[in-house]
Amino acid sequence: MIVFESEIERFERMGEKTGWTFVFVPAAIADQIKPATKKSYRIRGKMDAVEIAGLALTPMGEGNFIIALKGSLRKQLGKKKGDKLRLELEEDKDFKIAMPADLELCLMEEKHCLQNFLKMPLSHQHYYINWLNTAKTEPTRVKRIVKIIMAMDQQMDFAEMLKSNS
Repeated sequence: MIVFESEIERFERMGEKTGWTFVFVPAAIADQIKPATKKSYRIRGKMDAVEIAGLALTPMGEGNFIIALKGSLRKQLGKKKGDKLRLELEEDKDFKIAMPADLELCLMEEKHCLQNFLKMPLSHQHYYINWLNTAKTEPTRVKRIVKIIMAMDQQMDFAEMLKSNS
């Protein structure tokens, strides 16, 4: 476990990250957690006394990373922008999101769609699965499955799928 302190920050203006609350992880520390990695990966450990697992370490360039802090986690921590956090982190090598059965069945209908899904980086697979699993109604879930199938047919990553009008 790598142990360090970081201050909670918030992006005022940062494109798609505008409004995000996060902690900064300098390149030197990120390199101790997972050497020579420039892509997003999952971490586990503790923030103060709160156990965490499966949180993304997101690259910000030049080897630096951030960890986004959802409101629910900030509430659990009892912390806000400007507060310090004690972090104990390591790579979460066990992190995996299971593919929902309904999505898997639909992807299997068109073998190339399933193959396209499985050859995507795990992060994009997770984006798709999380997006599907956050549907609040059955009709919304069905629409999202259809959109995922269409995206896999066209070999779109998650961002391309969201931007498409299909």
